[in-house]
Amino acid sequence: MGGAVLLALMPVVLIIGAGAVLRKTDFIQAAFWPQAERMSYYVLLPCLFFHSLATADLGGVPVAELALTLVLATVTVGALVVLLRPLIHVGGPAFTSVFQGSVRFNNYVGVTLAAGIFGAQGVALAAICNASIVPTVNILCVLVFARHGRAQLNALGVGKQLVSNPLIMSSLAGILFQMLGLGVPSGIAGALKALGGASLPLGLLCVGAALELGTARQWVAPVAVSSGVKFLLMPFATAAFALVFGLHGPALTTALLFQVLPTASSAYILARQLGGDAPLMAGITATQTVMAIAAIPSVIWVLGLWMPI
Repeated sequence: MGGAVLLALMPVVLIIGAGAVLRKTDFIQAAFWPQAERMSYYVLLPCLFFHSLATADLGGVPVAELALTLVLATVTVGALVVLLRPLIHVGGPAFTSVFQGSVRFNNYVGVTLAAGIFGAQGVALAAICNASIVPTVNILCVLVFARHGRAQLNALGVGKQLVSNPLIMSSLAGILFQMLGLGVPSGIAGALKALGGASLPLGLLCVGAALELGTARQWVAPVAVSSGVKFLLMPFATAAFALVFGLHGPALTTALLFQVLPTASSAYILARQLGGDAPLMAGITATQTVMAIAAIPSVIWVLGLWMPI
């Protein structure tokens, strides 16, 4: 497990570092990065989410039990973070980054780990995880941005954000295609897959470019809170719901893997677009990515001592 985690996370760490170097050396003009973020948010990430959800092979997967476990655990933990907001002592935009760092996950690492451990079955299980958590997390994050972001929204504004959010809409469209058995034409599927694949390295480069290590001391408390929730509270809440729904074996292992993943680069993109604290979000993303090398195998091992993994 430790070796698989290291292999999955090492490219992520290296690409974030490359983004930081490119920005610091001015090899690429500063005007490029906002446009790259916009491209990721409106084009590349939606292609990734739609294609992965619409084309997944779900044969033999405990869909209902796995989905219920993940959705209920995510909503429960997200609600708890919001309730604890007065105790975190950060401003509204910074809280949106803490919240995203607590609930959002890195799809790329999750699929890589699941496929590496369980093969084709792991890919199908990862697809259910994405179908369950991606819309849930994005809806929760939009609601939190509406309340705590720089551009606070009323009920009508929240509704517009939800129906116009490309990540939510692409996820729901992919789920609809999957439920109705609609195939994606091979030529279109290939283009969507290629564009979706481009979202991962470009998003990580943007995360690295946004790192401001000179303000790292200000990150300590927010990073500690979000990482504590992500690497401890979230997987243990998932384990509790898994026991309720009788989840076990590879499905349980995959659910726990996805719920202990570090925050994705899409969190930084969302922070830029919806008025969050983007530099803090970049710091949380980079820090959690490094921490996950030890956190993922450790949490899985501890939970495996008393659960049927």
